Amino acid sequence: MTVALPNDEKNVIAGRAWKVGDDINTDLIYPGKHLAIFEPTEMAKHAMEGIDAEFPKKVKPNDFIVAGKYFGCGSSREQAATCLKFAGVGAVIAKSFARIFYRNAINLGLPILICKETDEISAGDQLKVNFVAGTIENTTKGKTYTVNPLPEFLMVIIQDGGLIPHLKKKMAAQGTAASAGAKS
Repeated sequence: MTVALPNDEKNVIAGRAWKVGDDINTDLIYPGKHLAIFEPTEMAKHAMEGIDAEFPKKVKPNDFIVAGKYFGCGSSREQAATCLKFAGVGAVIAKSFARIFYRNAINLGLPILICKETDEISAGDQLKVNFVAGTIENTTKGKTYTVNPLPEFLMVIIQDGGLIPHLKKKMAAQGTAASAGAKS
């Protein structure tokens, strides 16, 4: 099934760039000492604590983490993506991602984009990301970067809030269709 994704507010967001370097591991994103916390809003209070303990207080909804190479390396803890999402991060933009972080982010509904030009983005730059067009506009510097957009099927998962809410939505729709067919 193909779903046409419009260029609307779900697919275009704007916010501030929070710049980090290469090899940002999951322990820097969400320190292991907090693994006993299970509530996502509580996890968010420790987002990026290994780099900037004040990050959760300063980040605003739809702000972006902008990184170098291999963001999310280290352990496979999904709490790293969870804490960023619930802290309000609109997307993570990096030169490359650790494979398991990439998958965890999608599964949890956190958009991620690969951009080779992250060195041109500075901390505090205002960015506008169009997930459908595959563009990152740096409104501070007047530059636009083209990236490969996430495929439609992944954007639908993200828009639904992650893989589990997406599957629940699909199953509910199938159940509705099945029960409508049974009544015919």
